[in-house]
Amino acid sequence: MSSPKAAKADNTTRKRKRKSSSSESEENGPSKRKQRPLAPREPAVYFDPENDSSDLEDIEPISFEDAKNGKATRPIRVYADGIYDLFHFGHARALMQAKLCFPTPVYLMVGVCSDELTHKFKGFTVMTDEERYQSLLHSRYVDEVIKDAPWLISKEFLDLHKIDFVAHDDFPYKSAGAEDVYKDIKAMGKFVATQRTEGISTSDIIARVVKDYDVYLRRNLARGYTAKELNVGFMKEKEVLVRNKFDDIKGKITDKSQELLEKWEEKSRDFISRFIDIFGRDGHLDRLIGRGKDKIVGAGRRIKHVLSPNPYADPEYYEEVSPSRLPAKQPRLSFEPEMSDDSESDGY
Repeated sequence: MSSPKAAKADNTTRKRKRKSSSSESEENGPSKRKQRPLAPREPAVYFDPENDSSDLEDIEPISFEDAKNGKATRPIRVYADGIYDLFHFGHARALMQAKLCFPTPVYLMVGVCSDELTHKFKGFTVMTDEERYQSLLHSRYVDEVIKDAPWLISKEFLDLHKIDFVAHDDFPYKSAGAEDVYKDIKAMGKFVATQRTEGISTSDIIARVVKDYDVYLRRNLARGYTAKELNVGFMKEKEVLVRNKFDDIKGKITDKSQELLEKWEEKSRDFISRFIDIFGRDGHLDRLIGRGKDKIVGAGRRIKHVLSPNPYADPEYYEEVSPSRLPAKQPRLSFEPEMSDDSESDGY
């Protein structure tokens, strides 16, 4: 049996523990979390000119001041356009900014340029236009995707889609003969500036792949892609496969075997360099063969010279043999009487 004093002490201890736990909950915040908004369960939709145009006829324009001050009486129609090749989080953050640019709900339309326009004004893309359209359809911030978007946004295009504002980063976009393709939109007071995300872009991603080309080439060949699919020559394919096999062997062998393998690799490099030095272009063998050819050609010319009826008239001989090596010119014998110009020796 426990005494009343002991029971009272136990109750005090329990109370203190409960107090302690409640204070901890106050420090850590309320136990109930605020419920996070769920992502949309359905993808965005494509613009349908036949059905959507009639639904937009009664929409009245919204001024920038009303939109900024939260006085819009309907969802604000914001348009963002681009290429969206290799869709990445920099693109997603720009769309998020466009979606949240006003305090009231925004209906975000995204225009994606076709392959024909993009290749003409900007350059080749990795993804096709259909693949880029699909990337935007499944972004959580996008409500509507407009295919084959124009490179330059005209007033007629704004009126057709009842666009209230156009969202893009504020840097002048020089293209298609214009200093800034958004210059007219800015002049209308319909431009909303977004911020670029530093450290990520489609060009950066492509540069990374090009920089580590061999790594990704070996990776894809190991995963079953053919040389034809990767646009790789036969010799390059075999070289990569041998290197992959060599790396696999290195990963499975012991330290002693590793040392022997490295020594063999060093000797193989030395053997290959010597082989190339002997049999390669401008190697020892090539030079020896060249000298032999020169000697054979020289001997042939000398034989031709000896057999010639007039050897000293052969121009090839004089090209090959220097004048110092030519035989001395022999004096010519004459049977004509000599005439003297000395008059004193005549005896007259």
